Amino acid sequence: MSEPKFVYVTYIATTPEKLWRALTDGAFTERYWFGTRIMSDWTLGATVTFLRNDTVYDYGAVLECDPPRRLSYSWSVQFHEEFRRERPSRVTFEIEPMTSAGGTKSEVKLTVTHDDFDVGSKVFLAISGGWPVVLASLKSFLETGDALAVAGVGALKAAEERALAAARGGAA
Repeated sequence: MSEPKFVYVTYIATTPEKLWRALTDGAFTERYWFGTRIMSDWTLGATVTFLRNDTVYDYGAVLECDPPRRLSYSWSVQFHEEFRRERPSRVTFEIEPMTSAGGTKSEVKLTVTHDDFDVGSKVFLAISGGWPVVLASLKSFLETGDALAVAGVGALKAAEERALAAARGGAA
């Protein structure tokens, strides 16, 4: 059996620079990612901290940083004991500028790969339901200025319950 891998591709009407900022600036991430403020200086090996209400939910380390093209960091889920037992996984964002018809509109292709899981990983089961919501909210935020309510601060508890249910093999 091969190691699990999550890959998500989306196209966003924005510039690579704006997308990069939305992925790396905590003031932006907390607007579309369940109130999560991501913190790092984005140098190789630097700590990446995911804060919610000044509480560390997750953390990792910068593995690669090539603005505004590629960002990769390790990810250790901390918000529940069910996930803390697992070794860190890896998340990679690849940003590719796209040329629109007529070249009048800036668009990007975003590929998110979350991998380096052990076979049977509970974190993998949880992130497989979480990333589509976060990335849809990111796309909406960049294209309209409004994040999705389903990825807002008020939706955090329900998202955590869904993640735990997926990890335990049930449905929320």
